[in-house]
Amino acid sequence: MTRRRVLIADDEPLARERLGRMVDELEGYQVVAEAATGTQVLAAVADRTPDLVLLDIRMPGGDGLDVAKQLAARADPPAIIFCTAYDEYAIRAFEVQAAAYLLKPVRRQALAEALSRAERLNRAQLQALRSRPEENTHHLTVTSARGTELVDMTRVRYCEADQKYVTLHYDEGNTLTDLSLKALEQRFPDHLLRIHRNTLVGTRYVRALERLDDGACQLRVADVPDALPVSRRHVARVRQRLREL
Repeated sequence: MTRRRVLIADDEPLARERLGRMVDELEGYQVVAEAATGTQVLAAVADRTPDLVLLDIRMPGGDGLDVAKQLAARADPPAIIFCTAYDEYAIRAFEVQAAAYLLKPVRRQALAEALSRAERLNRAQLQALRSRPEENTHHLTVTSARGTELVDMTRVRYCEADQKYVTLHYDEGNTLTDLSLKALEQRFPDHLLRIHRNTLVGTRYVRALERLDDGACQLRVADVPDALPVSRRHVARVRQRLREL
């Protein structure tokens, strides 16, 4: 099996060592180079052509954001995963096409999931990340135990409210957001459709509206095994939206 090549960039030797151990423990990845400065990162990428870069933000010789911007301009850029102690750079990180944003101390599971997400980013998604997230019409920045990630809302199958959190179910699995269903519905009206007080569905994945023997309705959604209940008050709106689609 071909292993993905990883460059670790951090000005702290212990941080590089810790990340290196975690990468070595993951199947399918190998550390091919390390760097302690921005200048070293650029040289190592040119020399070793890694597939992924684990990049700190505050480093001498060009900070991580500047380095990521230069790497993004390459014809075949590596995927960038920021690993940092600072949470205030998340939005700027996604502006330079970061695949994930992890806060130190980085957990092994969070790193594994970030590496997997980074590999799934295709060129179309990278192009979408070039626009500012706050101006982007279909991306949502979500911070969870796994770090900060950018969710493409066009790939969300459904959103399910449970107490004060909403779970987003999408291609890569699921994640939580503290945004309400109402806020999501208002922010992404072209992508999400209300079918229940606790549920929004991704319009592009709707397959069929079914009526049960007792008169209740349910919705079939692509790649979702179980049908989702549609409340009576939302049936007419769902039918109208299906006709529009």
